Amino acid sequence: MADATVNLSLAQVHQLSADTLIHHGLAPEHAQSIARVITAGQRDECNSHGLYRLISCVDAIRKGKVALGAVPEVEDVSPAITRVDARFGFSQLAFERGVECLISKAQAIGIAALAINNCYHFSALWPEVERIADAGLAALAMTPSHSWVVPAGGTKPVYGTNPIAFAWPRPGKHPYVFDFATSATARGEIELHRRAGKKIPLGWALDAGGQPTEDPQEALRGAMLAFGGHKGSALSAMIELMAGAMIGDMLSKQSQEFDEGAQVTPCHGELLLAFSPKMFGGAGAALGAERAEAMFDSITSQGARLPSQRRFEARRRSAEHGVSIPEALYKDVLALTGC
Repeated sequence: MADATVNLSLAQVHQLSADTLIHHGLAPEHAQSIARVITAGQRDECNSHGLYRLISCVDAIRKGKVALGAVPEVEDVSPAITRVDARFGFSQLAFERGVECLISKAQAIGIAALAINNCYHFSALWPEVERIADAGLAALAMTPSHSWVVPAGGTKPVYGTNPIAFAWPRPGKHPYVFDFATSATARGEIELHRRAGKKIPLGWALDAGGQPTEDPQEALRGAMLAFGGHKGSALSAMIELMAGAMIGDMLSKQSQEFDEGAQVTPCHGELLLAFSPKMFGGAGAALGAERAEAMFDSITSQGARLPSQRRFEARRRSAEHGVSIPEALYKDVLALTGC
């Protein structure tokens, strides 16, 4: 028999998210910005970034790690660089405060960067790069996390799951988007397997003794693996350097130490880059856009799918029919407010 589910409209997902966070003392502006990304994750059937994330958000709040009313501070560093100090609040509001500066600078000079410091970051990166692509810009985003991932050939964690996301604007169509962890899977996927009582695939993680495991509980006690061996490991190191050391923020190792065993959402920095295809392409910009579309057509015409295609299909379904939430998860979320 299929597991019981609860159907919710997107408006209900957003309201439930905001109400839960406000109930636990989070400032309304922060609660609304987080509710938007949680609703987007649930809408696109990215279940590990949907309502499930409320559990970890509330956990971080209850443990006193997050500044509940932090006011992000925007600094105009240079014609190309904007910095936002999240002041140890969640990252979403800091992104919203800085993204318009990033966009306007990239449109003016062709390339720009947004560095977010001192933020608690838990969400997917695709909502952020999609926002930038909506302005006609290509976008790249990356962030470290906690040191859960071993380097290729090693057995001790050094890197975070270290996601990277990219978006390419396609006027009149959904952008080309990918967003993935440089670990073999997102940590939330392992937790969802644990909650469902399911094994994880070999190749995702090691147990505490450094041996491959299919047990999600042992994986959470042990360490995760990078995707693609040395290739994913090298990308993960790059993200540590670009979105940690370069912007003057913590790497995954320091984020883990800063956590002091609380096991809450990682605190670190984030780097976003925006590029203007029109300015880079100059007189050839229109031809470049045509060539990009021809490449996308050559992919889909042979039956292959573009990254995020399933997300966009889920987005359409959710707008029409709402979303189905596992009943057990729904009850867990309601319990966060005593319901």
